[in-house]
Amino acid sequence: TDVGEDAAASASAPRRAGRGVGRVLGDVALWVAAVAGVACMVLVVLALTANITLIMFRTGSMSPTIPAGSVAVVQRVPASAVEVGDVVTVDRAGDLPVTHRVTSVNAGADESERILTMRGDANADDDPFPYPVSSVRVVLFSVPGVATVIAGLGDPRVLGVLTIGATGLVVWAFWPRSPRGGRT
Repeated sequence: TDVGEDAAASASAPRRAGRGVGRVLGDVALWVAAVAGVACMVLVVLALTANITLIMFRTGSMSPTIPAGSVAVVQRVPASAVEVGDVVTVDRAGDLPVTHRVTSVNAGADESERILTMRGDANADDDPFPYPVSSVRVVLFSVPGVATVIAGLGDPRVLGVLTIGATGLVVWAFWPRSPRGGRT
């Protein structure tokens, strides 16, 4: 009977090892998903409480400081806090926002307004028109090459695959398992 038990134990060993590797891979995937979820929650809290958001750069007008394809973390501040040399994003009614370096700051029509002259780092001349603003988004830092990844995450097919993957992880995590040793 000892020989039969040894054979049964050795036959079940590869299955246990395979199950262990699958469990480890599943646990790693769950931890990665959990960390990504926490990062998303932190970003939402920052966006709501500190007026911090992300912007993507399609052009190279701020190269080499911020090349095309970069993502910048920006924070909305009053125009009175802007100084020459800051890189800011100015919202324009009916047009895309522009992100350039401030070359001059002048008083505006009231106490909260400033008139900004700006220039892209890759440009030889200032922008053609000054920008009257009461608030801007200051660039805190940027990460080159991330814009295509973030834009790709907005694709419905990618979102579908991520949703199915997350659903699969949740089902796998909560699926009933048999007790260890295979005995019931």
